[in-house]
Amino acid sequence: MNQYSINLILEYFTQVLLENTLFIHKYTVTFKAIPFKIKKLESKMAIELPALPYEQNALEPHISAETLSFHYGKHHNTYVVKLNGLIEGTEFADKSLEEIVKTSSAGVFNNAAQIWNHTFYWNSLNPNGGGEPTGTLADAINASFGSFADFQAKFTESAINNFGSSWTWLVKNADGSLAIVNTSNAATPLTDSNVTPLITVDLWEHAYYIDYRNLRPKYMEAFWALANWDFAQENLG
Repeated sequence: MNQYSINLILEYFTQVLLENTLFIHKYTVTFKAIPFKIKKLESKMAIELPALPYEQNALEPHISAETLSFHYGKHHNTYVVKLNGLIEGTEFADKSLEEIVKTSSAGVFNNAAQIWNHTFYWNSLNPNGGGEPTGTLADAINASFGSFADFQAKFTESAINNFGSSWTWLVKNADGSLAIVNTSNAATPLTDSNVTPLITVDLWEHAYYIDYRNLRPKYMEAFWALANWDFAQENLG
């Protein structure tokens, strides 16, 4: 092959390369000129994590800020995140939390009930709580249990012996009398139309393990020092 032929071949490929480069460049410019917008997708959670009624260190020295950072910030929040994932696009998506608890089952119920139970528990505690109740709540306790001391002993015994991950509640029956009720896992008296929950203690280990390890009786001492009788009185009506 002589030099002339080589030059023709080189010229040909050069021309092809230039034509394709111009074509690509032209196409690119045309493509970039097409206006478009990326719509930011916004996801609004149907159920939100309720704010604590106090600062995370407010229950010290009885319950530490570290416990609340895990119990509230991790466990409680996880139930909220999971529930929103479970109800999206379902019949529960537009229901209130209480409606979901009362009408659901399985995973939806477990997460919804745990959100409600925990919120009730946080309100059952008060940095300025403890002591003995007064007013009609004190009268109802005395009428149902004999005395506050007897009630406290029975409630403590019931809570200490409530097996596994559980809750112990003081509830008002339909006839106005008070009772101590134990539930397991996510079960809640909210689903029983015959009772009204007044106050509760969370007996899942994540509620007390950081501060008291496996010593549930010591945790119960902390609960009594923080018991929010004003909240219980409001629920009593």
